[in-house]
Amino acid sequence: MTFNATEAVFNDDSQDLDFRVESNGNTHIIHVDAGNDHVNIGGSSDLGGMLNVAGNVVISTADNTDTLSLISTDADANSGPNLRLYRNSSSPADADTIGVVEFEGRNDNSQDVIYSQMRTVVNDVSDGTEDGQIDIKIMNGGSLNMVASFKGTETVINDASIDHDFRVESNGNANMLFVDGGNDHVNIGTATDLGGVLNVS
Repeated sequence: MTFNATEAVFNDDSQDLDFRVESNGNTHIIHVDAGNDHVNIGGSSDLGGMLNVAGNVVISTADNTDTLSLISTDADANSGPNLRLYRNSSSPADADTIGVVEFEGRNDNSQDVIYSQMRTVVNDVSDGTEDGQIDIKIMNGGSLNMVASFKGTETVINDASIDHDFRVESNGNANMLFVDGGNDHVNIGTATDLGGVLNVS
């Protein structure tokens, strides 16, 4: 180990010599794998990245700056940066939920509330006929309801069969297409119920 006026360096001569810090309950709370050029937190297993974390990660900021940035400096035409949510299951099965992204905040009673959610489900894990599904849920009237579901064979609005309207605007009409979820009506050019299942203004 080398000390100078500006830094302390462990393994300054670049040997295959690991660095490990223990906590009260973890023998590898920090582990630098010198042979593989990896830093592990919470374990010694190589998870495939330069930084590998075994356990939950909490990133907190007290202001409105970006809490997490993924930056790629590659100048080619391929995608990047990339965010990968990977469910590495040893026993995948149909209807498994493989990932959820939640947008959570507080209400005026100091309770945590999920205001919206994106969920991905595996509908078919059979090799060669795999099917996936993404659901979007929105909090409405105190209940988290599925308002849109994107499946391999169809896209469904209001798959939960709640009183949820669907509206498409054109350049000059706010109700160019309006599905009245509560009254089971389809309106074209108007939001007014004219008395029919299909109402055209």
